[in-house]
Amino acid sequence: MHRQRVIIRTLGIATAVALAATACGPQKAESAGSSSSASSSPTAGATPEASPSTDNKPGDASPSASASASASASPSATPAVKAIMANGDESDQIRELQARLKQLKLMSVAPTGFYGSKTTAAVKSFQSKNALTASGSVDDATWQKIQKLTKKPTEEELRPPTTNEVDAPDPRCMTGRVMCISKESRTLAWMIDGKIVSTMDVRFGSENTPTREGEFKVDRKEKDWVSTIYHTPMPYAMFFSGGQAVHYSADFAARGYAGASHGCVNVRDKGKLSALFAQVQTGDKVVVYW
Repeated sequence: MHRQRVIIRTLGIATAVALAATACGPQKAESAGSSSSASSSPTAGATPEASPSTDNKPGDASPSASASASASASPSATPAVKAIMANGDESDQIRELQARLKQLKLMSVAPTGFYGSKTTAAVKSFQSKNALTASGSVDDATWQKIQKLTKKPTEEELRPPTTNEVDAPDPRCMTGRVMCISKESRTLAWMIDGKIVSTMDVRFGSENTPTREGEFKVDRKEKDWVSTIYHTPMPYAMFFSGGQAVHYSADFAARGYAGASHGCVNVRDKGKLSALFAQVQTGDKVVVYW
């Protein structure tokens, strides 16, 4: 009898050790194990936005969360609506969306192809006016309605040569002397103590050579500079992050947004940049943001 108790106790310790080892395994494995019953649910393919329990981490399930999961599996649950374009996305389809929203007078900035706060607000406004769910993301119903009420954008509408409207300044731009550079509106606003002094169109690096985002300072200025890597002229260069600088680009002036930089912030108006170059001082702030 005593021997049986020892064996049972030993097996109990071994089981506890095995369970502890399993709990320390990859989170993905834990999720797979804990969601085996959910995989047979009709809503297993629901998007994270529509699933009431997706904010819970693996192992955080509570009785109420389980109840919610059970409720979502009922046949009467509303199917998840899939977004085909949403905040943070970037594509030519989004550029077309923005051009169509501009036709509807819901956007004033030039199309950029990036789905940011302005596009989200414009889409939400359109959805509210057309009895659609005002999510700010574009689903099939929203996209079809927008296409129905607009015409296919021309190349000039998609990539207009006109000056872009300045974006709302980032909060970091509201104090001091700042080159406030918005990737969404593709503009540079020279600001002093929260007031805009001058603005100009800009373009950025490609996907392979992106312009860095963040808060920087002008560390040096070079009126006549040639890239030591690409051997191209960079007049009125104001360096702010390693080799990245704000500078005039003859290519931007000639081709517009059909091209891209190697990471620098290109300006196409040489006269405006010349005036800005004379005002900016080493140590002035540079903010690059979406």
